[in-house]
Amino acid sequence: MTERRYVPSEVETKWQQNWEASNAHDTTTDSSKPYYYCMEQFPYPSGRLHMGHVRVYSIGDVVARFKKMSGYNVLHLMGWDAFGMPAENFAIQHGVHPNVSTFDNIAFMRNQQKQLGLSYDWSRELATCSPDYYKWTQWIFQLFYERGLAYKKKAAVNWCPECSTVLANEQVIDGACWRCDSEVVKKDLEQWFFKITEYADRLLTDLDQLQGGWPENVITMQRNWIGKSTGAEITFSIAGQAEQLTVFTTRPDTVYGVSYIVLAPENALVQQLIAGYEHQADVQAFIDKVRKASEIERTSTDAEKVGIFTGAYAVHPLTGEKLPIWIANYVLPDYGTGCVMGVPAHDQRDFEFATKYELPIIPVIEPEEGLESNQTSAVTGEGKLINSAEFNGLSNAEALTQIVEALEQKGIGKTTTSFRLRDWLISRQRYWGAPIPMINCPSCGTVPVPKEQLPVLLPEHVDFGVKGKSPLETNDEFVQTTCPSCGGAARRETDTMDTFIDSSWYYLRYTGEGDGTLPFDTEAANNWMPVDKYVGGIEHAILHLLYSRFFTKVLHDAGLVNFVEPFESLLTQGMVVLNGAKMSKSKGNVVSPEDIVSKYGADTARVFILFAAPPDRDLEWSDQGVEGANRFLNRVWRMVDNHIPILRKKNLTADASGEAAKKLRMATHATIKKVTEDIGTRYNFNTAISAIMELVNAIYTYPDAADAGTKAEAIRTAVILLHPAAPHVTSELWEMMGETSKLYALEWPSYDESALVLDEIEYVVQINGKVRERLVFPKDATKEEIETQAVASDKVQALLEGKSIKKVIVVPGKLVNLVVG
Repeated sequence: MTERRYVPSEVETKWQQNWEASNAHDTTTDSSKPYYYCMEQFPYPSGRLHMGHVRVYSIGDVVARFKKMSGYNVLHLMGWDAFGMPAENFAIQHGVHPNVSTFDNIAFMRNQQKQLGLSYDWSRELATCSPDYYKWTQWIFQLFYERGLAYKKKAAVNWCPECSTVLANEQVIDGACWRCDSEVVKKDLEQWFFKITEYADRLLTDLDQLQGGWPENVITMQRNWIGKSTGAEITFSIAGQAEQLTVFTTRPDTVYGVSYIVLAPENALVQQLIAGYEHQADVQAFIDKVRKASEIERTSTDAEKVGIFTGAYAVHPLTGEKLPIWIANYVLPDYGTGCVMGVPAHDQRDFEFATKYELPIIPVIEPEEGLESNQTSAVTGEGKLINSAEFNGLSNAEALTQIVEALEQKGIGKTTTSFRLRDWLISRQRYWGAPIPMINCPSCGTVPVPKEQLPVLLPEHVDFGVKGKSPLETNDEFVQTTCPSCGGAARRETDTMDTFIDSSWYYLRYTGEGDGTLPFDTEAANNWMPVDKYVGGIEHAILHLLYSRFFTKVLHDAGLVNFVEPFESLLTQGMVVLNGAKMSKSKGNVVSPEDIVSKYGADTARVFILFAAPPDRDLEWSDQGVEGANRFLNRVWRMVDNHIPILRKKNLTADASGEAAKKLRMATHATIKKVTEDIGTRYNFNTAISAIMELVNAIYTYPDAADAGTKAEAIRTAVILLHPAAPHVTSELWEMMGETSKLYALEWPSYDESALVLDEIEYVVQINGKVRERLVFPKDATKEEIETQAVASDKVQALLEGKSIKKVIVVPGKLVNLVVG
């Protein structure tokens, strides 16, 4: 028989056309089967896939194919996170409408994904920029509004004076406008918010439900972002003024150690405090400078703590002492009350600040080992109170409770809880996003667009070059409307929504569109959800996942879903790196998936990306590794091609009575067991492929004279086990074997427990760690019998001449090591 050559391009084109023509990957449901929802994070349609995409999609595809073959109803879909600033920037720079460039990119990337052989149900594909999707994004916005979770207030935004426009954080580069390099300032504008803080406690406590299913570091990142702090609010009066300051502190036991008060520059009282102060101009300049810095820059532990005196004083509520009021960069407006008490003796941040500005440092807690005579850092541990009036001598834990009680009795304090989490600012002064479906009426105020008028469509014609306002404001036909309440002239809201909103509910839309009265089919969502396995990057570990969890809880409370967490299990894959650096166009170290697929085939790309590293680790790109994956697939091809006669025999059965057949059958079923556990439980795709490689090696070394049925069983098993990782070549090999069934629909093989144990076991015999002999023992041989026969071996005896045995180590089922001297 003439050997048939493996040509990936021919094989892959054939099977991709076959799957598409037969709707092989359309979602089907059988009430007798369990449901399994496997999903990868959908991409922004930038125009080209990169190897990071190939990795995440290959991981998800292996899981989806494995679960389908394991008897599950499987939902495995793809869509596009298609709104956002990059498309709008492209439109400005190249004069191409975002609607055109975005869908061109989607078409190109969809074709790339199909070339990878991904088992998506393309009939459910979605794009967040399509009106039939963002209609429901607007519907959900109005649901939040009706439930008191969407509101408008003034907020500080990035403002470019030269362009006269608001900038997203991403458009501010080193404090300058991305477009004109002008210095960016902060400006207060009316903005829309979602009240995520109302769900802060539930978002925190429900993380306990995700233990075991989510990586622990992601859960920790979410906990820290929510940042629950239990403490007290304490009221300080302001000398010479009627107003008061309320501080939040987690350490009320240190209240007698307060030597100054610090406000966030954005605090509403600041302007009143500095009015008329002789250094008002200097203070204002400091405020303006600090407000330009990002939150990360201001709160970093490495950042220098800087501040300025306001000229005003607070009055200590317990001692009556006057305390200077400062403004500092390390206090944020939305944490607690935007006002903190400075206790430098017992807070390192305050200690550094007080030392820098020569403010008093008053110790009020003495640790068991005593205080230094000249304090060089803050004392943050436990101890007894000192310098604290009637509370002296109490442990700080006892004092904490008693001091709060004393403050409550005086009406100047109370126990409270604060969160680091702040309400979600969703307004964007951009074009390419879902329009906020609200109307501003001079008589009626803010009014929702009637639901029957949704979607509020983006107008096609706007001026992207306009300065000082959203491009939507340049289309009078869009802006000018009628109030649905009073019928008078009104204006549409011209802000669009943060694109994180689009990605906070897409997994629900995937489950089904329903009858068009709700954003998704609620019955289908309750059947499929929560997502069983969600695969994506660690860069979305906080915001996207947090917002999705928030949305799910709101929709649950509204009666639309019966679950409170969207993603039961999360797999965060590592990056693809080259020479230790993440692949990026700017670094010029990008490897194109198209080039790899063109040269070696999609199956090679998939096998390499799955085999090269555990999924949660960074993957170092290796051309040699790609070539090795290709050699392996060619080896599997030859293995099948060389055994077509026995593989096509329908009446050939396995007879594993011979020694070689027993070993191969054991290898076959041990591989089934390992691959099943590695893919289905541990998600260790690299070790699963390694096990298949070992089985292929065992097949190649199997004696020609040994039982052919056992060999045929092993070959068929290797092809089936490899299918989720390399679907094209295995489908072709299955057909070459004369099989008429569809490999993707085949039942996943189960292993025979009895085949995993041999009557006899080969032991490696070592002398001082070096292999010197291999001996076969009955599986029930005792340790003493194994030790005696190993020592008595002729080869071992020859090597022991003139030496004595110091120790014999027997590892059951594996080896004997003789330690000699």
